[in-house]
Amino acid sequence: MTVFQALVLGIVQGLAEFLPVSSSAHLALTPWLLGWQDPGLAFDVALHLGTLVALVWCFRREWIALARAASSILRTRRVSTDDERRAAYILIATVPAGVAGVLLGDVAERALRAPPLIALTLIVVGLVLWYADKAGSQSRGLTSMTVREAVLIGVAQAFSLVPGVSRSGSTISAGRAMGFDRQSAATFSFLLSFPITAAAAAFKVPEALQEGITTPLVAGIVAAAVSSALAITILLRYVSKHSYGVFAAYRVLAGLAVLALWYARR
Repeated sequence: MTVFQALVLGIVQGLAEFLPVSSSAHLALTPWLLGWQDPGLAFDVALHLGTLVALVWCFRREWIALARAASSILRTRRVSTDDERRAAYILIATVPAGVAGVLLGDVAERALRAPPLIALTLIVVGLVLWYADKAGSQSRGLTSMTVREAVLIGVAQAFSLVPGVSRSGSTISAGRAMGFDRQSAATFSFLLSFPITAAAAAFKVPEALQEGITTPLVAGIVAAAVSSALAITILLRYVSKHSYGVFAAYRVLAGLAVLALWYARR
């Protein structure tokens, strides 16, 4: 892999991880479209180190508050404040995806990376995102979340094991369907991504480092960090005044384009 290819894949990962368009789909499709060798899952997961850095930086105040809340829960064995409830809900919502990842992670990532299937999931979840966003209200914030809703958002996150579904797309769709406003749905989705992404990186990054810390690997991680921070900032500002419709439309059009190209290459 060249440095240029790593930079491209890092930028793709960073932008697509937090925009509801599926980073796994884009990382699988980019080498296929450009005729590059697939770098493999270990490299893909290594790029998540960059997204984790961006996530910690962009939500540094929230992480400090959540860390204090988690410490308070452990000390008092009670959940009473808004921050404590949010910390508890992030933990609860992480469980379904964690279980699914342990049981089905390798199968889903390796067996479901075919372009036609990715195209189909891009289209289907795009339509789900459009409908959920259109039907959702704009009145609920995260302080009104319940345990049941946290579990359901966690289940939605578990479906993101399938390339093309999109972790942020599935969790934002679930949040909007439950009536959370667009910024709240995105914020909880971003915070929820940390535990599962960190766990995946802890398991897979050592595999990516077996060949050593190469220049392309470092370039990809840095590119992923910068583009992730940009994606987080853009999305939160954009959805404060606009709907998720543009992302839903992009998913549907991208899926149709992939299907057309796959058919033409047969």
